[in-house]
Amino acid sequence: MTGTQSPAPGMMLAERFHADGRRVEVEEVPIPEPGPGQVRIKVAYCGICHSDLSLIHGAFPHELPVVTQGHEAAGTIDALGPGVTGWAVGDRVIPSAGRPCLKCRRCQRGDFTACLNLRLMAFAYDGGWAQYTVANAMGMTRVPDEVDLEQAAILADAVSTPFGAVVRTGKVHPGNAVGVWGLGGVGTHIIQLSKLAGAVPIIGVDLNEECLERAERLGADHVFRADDPNLLDSITAATGGRMVDVAFDAVGIHSTLQQAVASLDNYGRVVTVGMSAQDMNLGTFLEFNLKNKQVLGHLGYKTQDIAMLAEMLRYGRLDLTESVSEVVPLREIRTGIEHLEKKVGNPIRILVDPWA
Repeated sequence: MTGTQSPAPGMMLAERFHADGRRVEVEEVPIPEPGPGQVRIKVAYCGICHSDLSLIHGAFPHELPVVTQGHEAAGTIDALGPGVTGWAVGDRVIPSAGRPCLKCRRCQRGDFTACLNLRLMAFAYDGGWAQYTVANAMGMTRVPDEVDLEQAAILADAVSTPFGAVVRTGKVHPGNAVGVWGLGGVGTHIIQLSKLAGAVPIIGVDLNEECLERAERLGADHVFRADDPNLLDSITAATGGRMVDVAFDAVGIHSTLQQAVASLDNYGRVVTVGMSAQDMNLGTFLEFNLKNKQVLGHLGYKTQDIAMLAEMLRYGRLDLTESVSEVVPLREIRTGIEHLEKKVGNPIRILVDPWA
């Protein structure tokens, strides 16, 4: 869609990914109506995530022939569906990026955030690259008045996934030496959250000088180039010889994982957050068993993590002022996608504004 004309009455602008041809289009579609237990949200901002790119490029299989992408959204409630209580029109909210199936054994136990068949926003149902989106009232997070909606939008995944990696999977605690490989959006937030968790020292590893400088500015005690042949010697010196307790691989390729594993102290653990189709090829059983090393995979977050992060923003414990690298109008969504693909300006997160 081109031009700046307003949508027709009862219609809205939305990005639509067409699996046939892997096309990204901005189209006029009907404004959705919330069903029982749902609300309609007027989207203020929605982030562009690498998983959105993975669907476009075919790395992630499509679930629907046509879907609106975007799963990192924040906005205000525009309408309430039947049976919704505890929420009002005008409330500032972050929708959950998934809907539980309500049928699996974990849902039957009431553990909805651990649903085994979670339906993901922007993959199994329409997401937030649109002027309006529909969300389940259950699982939404209220945004404090003190928190800007730009920063609120990126809490759902861009910050909450690193939070889950640091707090839940990595179990970082005060005094842990932490290493982070890959200092893009995920890695930068892991640096910040590890500092809040009391890690010391915190080491950032990347190939990009601007990313290294940014990581140091936002909390890394030491930064090193990944292609430095003396990298492990530098880590040894930085940690006083004790090496790394928790290493995070935010890239997800063999070379970064291999360096992270090699950096570990006895009983150390690597948390893999970045993803690719490459084989891990971790090393020998002897090395792992003698030193009690661990490698743990991590994906996603729990809904309550977003609320905790919102409170951290409210009280000034977490600073995300550098996390929004660019805001693009929905009509120019292809520009935002291209900038993330090509890492224009080394973005942490690019947001979509549906109303610009």
